[in-house]
Formats: sequence, C-alpha cells, structure tokens
Amino acid sequence: QVQLVESGGGLVQAGGSLRLSCAASGSFLSINDMGWYRQAPGKQRELVADITSGTSTNYADSVKERFTISRDNAKNTVYLQMNSLKPEDTAVYYCKVRARMSLYIRNDYWGQGTQVTVSS
Repeated sequence: QVQLVESGGGLVQAGGSLRLSCAASGSFLSINDMGWYRQAPGKQRELVADITSGTSTNYADSVKERFTISRDNAKNTVYLQMNSLKPEDTAVYYCKVRARMSLYIRNDYWGQGTQVTVSS
C-alpha cells in the first residue's frame, strides 16, 4: 500500500523549465527503483527516466542531457528536473515506485499523473 502524490506540472513556453516531484507514503519496508513515465494523447506510455536505490539512472534518448532525475530517500521522494522543454515533451507525466512490501512481496505503484504542456 503506497500512495504517490505528484506535483509540479504546468504550462510553460518552449525552452522553459519545470520541476516535478513525487512523494511516496504508506506501509512499505523500502522503496527500490523510482521512475517517471509520460503519455501523450494517442500515444503509448513511455519511460522518461528512472533511478535505482543506488542512484544509477537511465534516460530516454529524447530527454537525455535535458532532464535530470534525482531522489531524496529520507523524504521518499523522486524529482524530475526538466530543462529546455520542447513542445514534444507535452504529456501527462506519471511517477512509478517499486516498493518492497514484505520479505517476499515487491509491487509497483503509480502516481495520479500531472500535466505538462509546452507551448511553441
């Protein structure tokens, strides 16, 4: 049982920046990897970036060198700093958390999504 609360989305002009955050709460033993996904209208949900508990990161080629994912384990929060935003970044952004619930159970949880709109 993990609840994820996302914030930070909005409307920005091309070239602007936004910082998304996602805070996890609930009953869990630990948070493992965390990530950000996005889904544009009419398109499949795609991975944007993820970060492991050891802070190793992966990025989609389309956002590499523009976005930065980070986490604060003390706050159970993952962030996505988005710079040099482009209109094609427009989508609903979702965070996903993999949490260890017990010795034998590890589950994935999704945030409610936050809209990011980039105007040209």
